[in-house]
Amino acid sequence: MKRGISQFQNLVSLYWDSFCLRYLTKWLFFILLIALSVGSTSAFFLVALDTVTSIRESHIWLVYFLPFAGFAIGWFYFHYGKNANKGNNLLLEEIHSPSSIIPFRMTPLVLLGTLVTHLFGGSAGREGTAVQMGGSIAHQIVRFFPIKIHEHQTLIILGISAGFASVFGTPLAATIFSIEVIRIGSYRYQWIIPAFLSAYLSHLVCLSWGVSHSHYPKISFDYNGTLLICLFVLAVLSGWVAKLFSWLMHSISHLFSRWIPYPPLRPFVGGIILVIVFVFGFNLEYFGLGLPTIQRAFLEPLPGETFLLKLLLTVTTIGSGFKGGEVTPLFFIGASLGNLFGYFDPFHLTMFVGIGFISVFAGATNTPLACAVMGMELFGWECGIFFLLSAGIAYICSGHTSIYQSQMIGKTKPLSRPSDSGKKISDLKK
Repeated sequence: MKRGISQFQNLVSLYWDSFCLRYLTKWLFFILLIALSVGSTSAFFLVALDTVTSIRESHIWLVYFLPFAGFAIGWFYFHYGKNANKGNNLLLEEIHSPSSIIPFRMTPLVLLGTLVTHLFGGSAGREGTAVQMGGSIAHQIVRFFPIKIHEHQTLIILGISAGFASVFGTPLAATIFSIEVIRIGSYRYQWIIPAFLSAYLSHLVCLSWGVSHSHYPKISFDYNGTLLICLFVLAVLSGWVAKLFSWLMHSISHLFSRWIPYPPLRPFVGGIILVIVFVFGFNLEYFGLGLPTIQRAFLEPLPGETFLLKLLLTVTTIGSGFKGGEVTPLFFIGASLGNLFGYFDPFHLTMFVGIGFISVFAGATNTPLACAVMGMELFGWECGIFFLLSAGIAYICSGHTSIYQSQMIGKTKPLSRPSDSGKKISDLKK
């Protein structure tokens, strides 16, 4: 009897070990495949983005063709995009309720749409493009390998982390972002290890193609009362600015949808608005990514209205239907907002700019931990406590708003309505 039980236990143990080995092998293969494909695609995207930006800066007159570029983007999405037009919200919806395969057409459409937007001067970013490409590419594995429906979620998360890491060069922040962005206030820790492997390997693949990322100064500080007061006020303002950004972007999108029934005309009209403001004296630094202005914010004072002008151009660009991300413009807005506090304490200018850089992003995406870690990766780990506190304050002050309307509220924020728990951002009463 005992011998039979022992043989049965050995058989179960052998089967379990074999199952674990097959399971680990399968997912390591998936992770390597995602990292290679997403990292390479992101490398091509970043090189192409630098190229079209250089072309636009050398040929300023291209801005005048922005309305026609917008019409072309809108026309292609209207006729061929289908649900790919939802962008990042489609990824979040498929994570919440897997129902279909994310169309592969999302990758070329958002890639070309973003490049065209930047070639002609639209104020947009690159995070949305990278995340959408990553999620779309990763989810194509479903077409070739039989996997369970709940594993679809894992694939999308791996794609999000790979896309984010390869574009920004911050694998730790990308890991946390891919998990934190799904549900406000809730974390699913079982995805951390595969998400980190996907993020880090994709980052390495992108670097192996010779692509470099933006470098920022390391932040030094000296404790004093002025510093602490400024940091608190900056964090609160960052949350409010993030809330304003999200509200304006969705409001403009709603107005364009309501007033202009034919979708391709929406970015056409948005392009006309952008050309008009350019003609009336808007500096070209507010168009495109605006990376040189972000770098300059760490070194010298900027005009006080810089953050607000970039905010208005970005919500008009994205809200009217142009393609690209919101995160790099949010970096621009946050950095120029933080730059204002250099007037009160010039010694800590880099600190204020770095805090604004990550805090507005935290408030707009409801990912305070990812943003704090991003601050540490970009600006140094010594200021980690400041990044954690400022991102947390901005996260609270932004309320239940988000640039991602399909984001779910897992746990309500302090100072917000408890009844909002379990709802989508889009379901909340305006």
